Amino acid sequence: MLEHLAELRSLPLGGMPEPAFRERLRAELLSGALLDAPEPEKPAHRRPARRRPLLSQLATLGLAAAMMVSSFATYQSVPGDSLYPLKRAAESTLVRLSSDDAERGERELDSAKTRAREVATLLGSAEGGPLVGRTLKDMEESTRSGISRLERAEPRSPKIKTFARDQKKVVGPILTQLDDSQLAQAEGYLDYIEGLVAPD
Repeated sequence: MLEHLAELRSLPLGGMPEPAFRERLRAELLSGALLDAPEPEKPAHRRPARRRPLLSQLATLGLAAAMMVSSFATYQSVPGDSLYPLKRAAESTLVRLSSDDAERGERELDSAKTRAREVATLLGSAEGGPLVGRTLKDMEESTRSGISRLERAEPRSPKIKTFARDQKKVVGPILTQLDDSQLAQAEGYLDYIEGLVAPD
């Protein structure tokens, strides 16, 4: 720029620049040489921050929400639901992964409590009928297995009496809604856990 100004000052007043000067100045202006010169040099180490596309973020949030909804639906499922086998598989996996008999026993008793709640839910639905008897049977099997493990690991554990008392509160009220065969199952179960809370 200073070079061009010096050339212009050397011209006589009222004179026009020479054609060669005009062409050179025009070419430099078009190439952006004069416009780029005043701009400060950008540090080489700075890179523009990369932002994840909004669509990718929304997809991630959507997937997380779907997984939460699916997990909740699986946990809430009852016999006859499409997700119920997944719920039972998860329970079995937790039992197998338990570190010792005491933990396995407690998890099997948790499964028995879940079966009792499922029976109560099935009795309130039109499709419950034949599934009730099967769920009562699963409840008893989980209870007997859990009690057996817990008694081996922790003889006279207070957890057994607590379980039995809690389970009676769930199973007792549903007796009036059961048919004859289901009632026999439930009463046999209550007789069994009644012995668990009897004084030593």
